[in-house]
Amino acid sequence: ADFVVEDEGTGIVHMAPGFGEDDFILCRKQGIPDIDDKDTSKLLATICPIDDGGKFTERVSDFVNMHVFDTNDQIISILKEKNLCFKTDQYLHNYPHCWRTDTPLIYRAMSSWYVEVTKIKNRMIDLNKNVNWIPSHIRSGQFGKWLENAKDWAISRNRFWGTPLPVWKSDNPNYPRIDVYGSIKKVFNDIKALEEDFDIPIDDLHRPYIDNLVRPNPDDPTGKSMMRRVTDVFDCWFESGSMPYAQLHYPFENKELFENYFPADFITEYVAQTRGWFYTLFVLSTALFDKPPFKNCICHGVVLDTQGQKLSKRLNNYADPMEIFRQYGSDAMRFLMLSHTVSCGGDLLLDKDGVMVRDVIRNVIKPMWNSYNFFTIYADIDKVSARVINDLDEVDNIMDKYIMCECISTIQSIFNAMEEFDQSVGNYGYNIKAACNSIVQFFEVLNNWYIRRCRSRFWSSEITKDKVNAYNTLYTVMYYMVKVSAPFLPAITEAIWQKLNFQKEESVHLSLLPNIEHITLKDEDQKNIQYMKLIINICGCVLSIRNVRNIRVRQPLNKITIYSYNNNDLFNLPVKYQNILLDEINVKSIVFKSNIEDIASFQLKLNFSELGKRIPEKMKNLISLLKSNQWKILENGQLMLGIRKGEHYILEDNEYTLNLKVHSEFATTITLGPNLLGVLVLDNTLTDELIMEGIARDIVRIIQQSRKDNKFNVSDKIDVVICTQDKMVKSSVQAWYEYIVQQTLSLSLVIYENLDANNVAEYCKTTMKDRNLTLFIKKL
Repeated sequence: ADFVVEDEGTGIVHMAPGFGEDDFILCRKQGIPDIDDKDTSKLLATICPIDDGGKFTERVSDFVNMHVFDTNDQIISILKEKNLCFKTDQYLHNYPHCWRTDTPLIYRAMSSWYVEVTKIKNRMIDLNKNVNWIPSHIRSGQFGKWLENAKDWAISRNRFWGTPLPVWKSDNPNYPRIDVYGSIKKVFNDIKALEEDFDIPIDDLHRPYIDNLVRPNPDDPTGKSMMRRVTDVFDCWFESGSMPYAQLHYPFENKELFENYFPADFITEYVAQTRGWFYTLFVLSTALFDKPPFKNCICHGVVLDTQGQKLSKRLNNYADPMEIFRQYGSDAMRFLMLSHTVSCGGDLLLDKDGVMVRDVIRNVIKPMWNSYNFFTIYADIDKVSARVINDLDEVDNIMDKYIMCECISTIQSIFNAMEEFDQSVGNYGYNIKAACNSIVQFFEVLNNWYIRRCRSRFWSSEITKDKVNAYNTLYTVMYYMVKVSAPFLPAITEAIWQKLNFQKEESVHLSLLPNIEHITLKDEDQKNIQYMKLIINICGCVLSIRNVRNIRVRQPLNKITIYSYNNNDLFNLPVKYQNILLDEINVKSIVFKSNIEDIASFQLKLNFSELGKRIPEKMKNLISLLKSNQWKILENGQLMLGIRKGEHYILEDNEYTLNLKVHSEFATTITLGPNLLGVLVLDNTLTDELIMEGIARDIVRIIQQSRKDNKFNVSDKIDVVICTQDKMVKSSVQAWYEYIVQQTLSLSLVIYENLDANNVAEYCKTTMKDRNLTLFIKKL
């Protein structure tokens, strides 16, 4: 039999129809024992000599009233005495245990009431096709397969607690009768039970009270037999599956309300509910209404510990959630859940110390708060009242234009992730993880690109039009992004909303999502985003080379050279973007070249599994062409295999991988666009002029750090005194004097070779060890 396995049980295959589903089905097919299925009591007594307490009945006379697990040694002893024991041994094998108490379980045949699910199985499969499952594979996967293998559902349990089955049965088999009731009113009308008769409130239909409600059997002419309720209660999943109408007391009340809102627009639960709540909802909804019970369903995963075990009180393998909330806030935990694959069926391995929750604070919540904090600090200093920009044509600054376009693009990405219909799987989005990633990426760009690049505009001492535009831009993107982020980060967005006093809505959660339909991104705006993303990408590559080669960012370099094989767009990079790039990477010039083979070599790998699907008969030709290096990249970016006379093949993007191997330690590969690879080379040659500028930048950093360490306000003006005998430092200060004082809000900057300590007694002191420089600052 296919249900016999080596790692479960004793290894001896026997048939015990009273103690296993497979054994029961097989034995009944073979007529073992020879008893009619309708005679349930006799059948169960014959095949299952164990009572409800797990003790042997009189059919096992040697061990009557003894618990089955207490008789093992005695049974072995008797077998040995009768010379019937072949061998005894102890070995590790699987045995079912209670997941709560870890006590061993017994599979035992019992009488039950069933819903004949097999009659409606095909209809459930049809209705399931109309449900939008997230993730989409659940429809034909876990849930679809479960429906295909659906069996009749045992809806009763032999327990005390639970909803009693509304079934009354004659206590005399000579006068059989079964009554099933569909309402409380019918029960009491039929049985004519009175509150004073039973000393119980008539609306309590739980055990033991309901079991006292009896009436004479109408089919018994002697009047002696009684209709008594069967002792079973409902499977709790039957109650859960009845939730949509049971909660409204339908059809006795709220008929219009129920029919207007059923099926439900949306539900969500743990993915294993495909065998539980989702399934029972579907069974009852199909049987009663011939409809699916819901339109959209998100199946989330489960939170496990770092060892992959479920969180449980018994194992004590999780942190107190309230302590996590107190330490990090509920937003952090919420966003972690939403941004992880656990929101769409995956599992989340969560450490007990909450490191992953803390990472959300660092990577998500702090960047959002820092953006708000930066705005309020300088807006309060300048007493600026910013406004929301409603027309992109108002914006002329290149950085303002970019961040506005990026904001609109991000909002659209979030809307698309949550709403867009995916034709390939027939699903609406609900891609919560992608929406969260869009939020994270925007505030990364806002903080580490826009605000950092525009700080000098906010620091300007005068209230210029450009400065006001910068405030309006930052205020606008915060307004839109706080709104769109509110469902994902409700607490921090509400705090920012209240402090910035956005418009008239009392709460961000009472405001509508951003309406960006009136803001259209023109081709020029899209190009703006592409150019800015390109230079951000280039910046990352340059900084990577600097880091690997230990060249500090503050040290200016002469030039970078970018090589590509199809770089028309790159050659056309507007000067204003080149200037931003050069300033950001601290390099003086940029050169574009097309002879990429001078600095790198291409390495082509074919994806034979994909090519085999499209042109399997050409595989030998393709391998031969690859080995003889007969391929080239066309001007449109496509790759052609076969450049001599004969056959040639244009490959699809998924049919090959093209890598670049650079020939310089100061070079790196870079993605310049779709199907466009390039190489970036950093010139590390240093002149005296470059060294002096680097020193000036280092001095600015030291002054700024000293201001921070001594808790100066950002608007405080200072005096600076430098003491050094380093000639290069003195030359640097002379050459870059205006730059240093402007960047540090210094009203004076004096440099000495020797200095009397008494003259700087009131100053704060710091040093620059690699240049033998001592620096003093004083707040004015």
